[in-house]
Amino acid sequence: MQPQDLAITILGAHVREDGETVWSGGMVTLLGEFGFTTEAARAALARLVLRGLLARHKQGRLVHYALTPRAQELLTEGDRRIFTFGRAAPTGEAWTVLWHSIPEDRRVERSRLGRRLRFLGFGSVQDATWVAAADRERDVLDLLRALELAPFASVFVGRPSAALLPEAIVAAAWDLDGLACVYESFLDQFGPLRRARTRRALDDRSAFVERTRMLHFFRELPFQDPELPDAIATLRRLRERVVSTFDDVYTRLEPAAAAHFEAVAQPHIPDRGAVRPRGRTPAPARGRGRSRPATGRRAP
Repeated sequence: MQPQDLAITILGAHVREDGETVWSGGMVTLLGEFGFTTEAARAALARLVLRGLLARHKQGRLVHYALTPRAQELLTEGDRRIFTFGRAAPTGEAWTVLWHSIPEDRRVERSRLGRRLRFLGFGSVQDATWVAAADRERDVLDLLRALELAPFASVFVGRPSAALLPEAIVAAAWDLDGLACVYESFLDQFGPLRRARTRRALDDRSAFVERTRMLHFFRELPFQDPELPDAIATLRRLRERVVSTFDDVYTRLEPAAAAHFEAVAQPHIPDRGAVRPRGRTPAPARGRGRSRPATGRRAP
């Protein structure tokens, strides 16, 4: 895990209302729960501001962060992919092919295109040729327009020949053996959390950490799995087990994880630069179950 990616995962799961903010010190603490130093956590948050994904606000002497409209858009796009991934049996009736001739001076946009194509289930068969085992025409056209690359690309949607399975293309575009190992690793790590006894042993902090780790792992899967039909790759049952595990654990750990997030990143703490009333400092807010679906992979 990289700290910027992890911060987006956390914020995408828990902060999605317009204007909602988190305390910078709380985010540093949460990132520290995954092994990152204070310096690395603060640097990651600063870089997300420079990338236009976080907005920095000062309230007295305290610094808070909010998701920018660009981050909200990317998170919404990621939610749409993540929370539909693996939920329907792939048919492979229509395939999408993208070919492009993007100029060298548009390398940044080209890199973003490749990353977001992989998130949509595309694989690269040659340097400028991408293929997906589904009709992704609308998604690709929206992506090309957003990156202002439509003049340099062509999109084809068609049916592969039933007489010849596209095994050569599949082997070039995706590592299916490696994907099976990834799925088995997911089940080994998070499958035990489906048991009530295992979940009861977790305090709020542990529930937050495990749920975040699982989400961060799961949101990588659309980059690797093209969701091929069974006639080409027999991964459907393994994928279904992974998706079922994710849906179950993500929901069941939500209240405890939200309680920990809010206590740490959104506590009711007085501004140290303001006049502090006499008496005890108010206790941090506990969870109210506001956790939300989270983004797809790191913002391209």
